[in-house]
Amino acid sequence: MRHLVFVAPHFLENTNRYVAAFAALEGLSLSVISEDPASAIPQVLAERVDGHYQVRDVGDASQLAAAVRFFARTRGPVDRLTGALEQLQLPMAEARALTDVPGMRPAIARRFRDKDAMKQVLREHGVPVARSALVSSLGELKAFVGQVGLPIIVKPQAGLGTRDTHRVETEADLAALAFGPGRVMQAEEFVRAREHTCETVSIHGKTVWRSGTRYFPTPLEVLETPWVQYCVLLPLESAPTWDRFAPVNEAALQALFGPDPQVTGTALTHMEWFLRNDDAMLVNEVGARPPGVHIMPLMSLTHGVDMVRAWAELIAFDRFTPPKRVRAAGAAFFRGQGEGDRVVQVEGLERAIAQAGESLVEMRRPRVGQPRASGYEGEGWAIVQHATTEGAKAALKGLIEAVQVRYG
Repeated sequence: MRHLVFVAPHFLENTNRYVAAFAALEGLSLSVISEDPASAIPQVLAERVDGHYQVRDVGDASQLAAAVRFFARTRGPVDRLTGALEQLQLPMAEARALTDVPGMRPAIARRFRDKDAMKQVLREHGVPVARSALVSSLGELKAFVGQVGLPIIVKPQAGLGTRDTHRVETEADLAALAFGPGRVMQAEEFVRAREHTCETVSIHGKTVWRSGTRYFPTPLEVLETPWVQYCVLLPLESAPTWDRFAPVNEAALQALFGPDPQVTGTALTHMEWFLRNDDAMLVNEVGARPPGVHIMPLMSLTHGVDMVRAWAELIAFDRFTPPKRVRAAGAAFFRGQGEGDRVVQVEGLERAIAQAGESLVEMRRPRVGQPRASGYEGEGWAIVQHATTEGAKAALKGLIEAVQVRYG
């Protein structure tokens, strides 16, 4: 019986999907580390979780290591330590090193987490990326601008998606940036391009399956335009765009996994990449964890499998059955317009539902009175599927055109 420890910061809806997937695997004993008490585990899952250890901070590697040692003493040797969130990847790697649990080690995890270190590794291996530099002062930032020109992108060294990412277009924008003691930011040249993703399953460093999505518009445009509705599309066809990117994806992953993929290279990775108007392809960022913005359920729909369960089996047993794509799918995100901290008006929902028809799979409706969302995901969303890519695109277009959310 293999013993896996899953880090679940809190037993929320999405996290519980992963707990349930691991709990359902035959031949696996599941223990969990959480900031929540055992009583917070949903009853339907509690009876399938074999061990629980509460910590103050799941981001503290020493606390994770203490929990792993406890499970090893009380439930037997730990074979895997894993979690689904981006910010957990480095502390889990550090805890693995402290407790000698197999899996990705800190040096490799830092390549995925530290975006500047990531780009340095990729450049060294000939993988195309945007020019970038770490800066800790306005002078260093101006020196970088002198090399690449304006506009540029400024973001955290270890960010989450596009959070705290800014486009700097003028000298006034530069002057407005604050550099406090110890603050380090990553500066990048601004790339005018269409943005895509590439989700890759690797086992011991060998690619066994790929999928990919397209963002409409780009995440940065979404961040800069708080009211814009946006979509993620996973087409039916593995189009030439993604096929041509495959060698770049492969080179990037081999560079990041390092020289010993037998230990570090079993993962589902989420790679964001740019396709410029001159057809040049640039890798933007890579995460060694399941993707967000509903790409996991989109992959489940388009391939007719439960991708959360497939990821759980991959991590627990180093095995994955590559599924075939059978339909297209997409997610639409509803975001409000106007000032205020609450939703005061929602229009077009019923019309949007009627227009989408059987294509609509799932919807979280924006509701009057709910607080304004703090993140770029918005106040609601909808997931669609269709037998054709154009059908999925039409359903998404109808949703974002019909639904209007207003703040007040």
